[in-house]
Amino acid sequence: MTYEAFCVAEGCGAESGARDEQEGPTDWALRHAGRTGHDLFRRVFTDHARVSRDA
Repeated sequence: MTYEAFCVAEGCGAESGARDEQEGPTDWALRHAGRTGHDLFRRVFTDHARVSRDA
């Protein structure tokens, strides 16, 4: 699973970058909010599935 956070304040565009654990983007969002006052973030969770056909 991959976790990311994106600031959605108008004109900002800052993002946490993809991480393997949820705490990284959460901590990033808290720091970003503290520095900028921005208070709305879009969180993205990406899951991967490997599938195969029966022969």
